Amino acid sequence: MNHLARRTTRRCAAALALVAIAAPTLASTLNQNVSWTVDRAGTTAKYRVVAYGDSIYAGYNGSVSNAARWAAPTVDSEYLSARWNADIESIRRTKSGAVARDVYENKIVAERSWMQAASTRVVTFEMCGNDGLQARTAFKDQSGTCNYAVLDNAVNSCKTYVAASMDYINANAHPNTRLKVISNLYYPGYNADNVQSTCRDSSTGQTVNLRDRFLPAITRMNYWMCEYARQKGFQCADSFAQYMGADFDSNGDGQVDSDALRYVPGDTEAAYVQRITVALRSTLRDANTHFVSSTTSADYIQSDDVHPTYSGPTVSAGLWGGSTGTGAPRYPTITNGRNPIWNTFGHERMGWALSVYNPASP
Repeated sequence: MNHLARRTTRRCAAALALVAIAAPTLASTLNQNVSWTVDRAGTTAKYRVVAYGDSIYAGYNGSVSNAARWAAPTVDSEYLSARWNADIESIRRTKSGAVARDVYENKIVAERSWMQAASTRVVTFEMCGNDGLQARTAFKDQSGTCNYAVLDNAVNSCKTYVAASMDYINANAHPNTRLKVISNLYYPGYNADNVQSTCRDSSTGQTVNLRDRFLPAITRMNYWMCEYARQKGFQCADSFAQYMGADFDSNGDGQVDSDALRYVPGDTEAAYVQRITVALRSTLRDANTHFVSSTTSADYIQSDDVHPTYSGPTVSAGLWGGSTGTGAPRYPTITNGRNPIWNTFGHERMGWALSVYNPASP
């Protein structure tokens, strides 16, 4: 092998080593930004929906190069287009794998210009899912005496950055903004977590049921998302209730399960946690089998047991950059506030949950 060949080989080996080192970092957080305009026939006015978040709003589907076109914020944009008879520009500024602090600092704050445009009418965000997932993984990996602080730390971080995000959006969104709304967390892996820990409780010396520990933590996160929304002029789309409760009355209490599970303004944290984790716990169901009636179910969670299912094609979003596109609405006419597949896919259900707060006019 000559000198040039050896030098080229060394360069190639070094490049491959860099890729190998970078791969875990790329896999942990991934910017997935999409702009999609719902272009309504015969209209000239165009308004903007800005969505900040992690892999949920990104429409993550396991790919590092594309994502769902019809993720929840874009589904909501289609509802707005029909309601306002206008073109709606759906801006998704998201980072898959990001914890709440990352979404706040590197999306909401660093990319504030998107919500400062005069055409902005809706600003929405979601976060904290990765705080919860990372805490769950850390807890599952424990041996010896259980350390519950990892769960408390996730809850406290969520509270801190949800409140900070709302304050920042209130201070920076364009005055033309008509609606600010947060989507809270469903519980991915609800059935899978119904197993015992490998660590032991310090008081009893026994292993603990993972779901028994994780459910109160996610419930506390959800309470503060909705409670801060109430305090700070936001609406709260209760995705936990929409995903985890059936669309019929399964326990005979006179309420549809998905309605009964919803956050009620004025709830205390203790009252909300007790209602979700005790009083109505028997009505909770894994969202892989969401019952839209007593005899029919829909799968709201992809095969990774984390991300919502979706309908339709994908768009470029990820390692090769974001994308911008335009297309006609799938459903130019929406009857009674619901498209025909509103309860069939996870992203459709979340998008509908956002849409119920849409103003009557821009």
